[in-house]
Amino acid sequence: MRAILEIILLILDLYWWVLIAMIVLSWLISFGVVNTRNQFVATVHRIVTALTDPLLRPIRRFVPAVGGLDLSPIILFIGIYFVRRVIILYVWPNVF
Repeated sequence: MRAILEIILLILDLYWWVLIAMIVLSWLISFGVVNTRNQFVATVHRIVTALTDPLLRPIRRFVPAVGGLDLSPIILFIGIYFVRRVIILYVWPNVF
């Protein structure tokens, strides 16, 4: 059972980094630092968007952009943090 919990925690950590990559890449594209006409940039952008949009889309329905600032990644970060803390503090100690 602990192995399954460790895998879940690892997946949450990896998703955390994918979300950070999505945020940084969207900033770089918005400020014109990187160009989506570049095949590598376009591929990475498609991958991180495909991985993050399924969880961000429902949040975006309830939390609109404030002054052009998308707050949905912050809410998702809080959700991931909450799930990790629940697993670490309450589930992990009770598994034999």
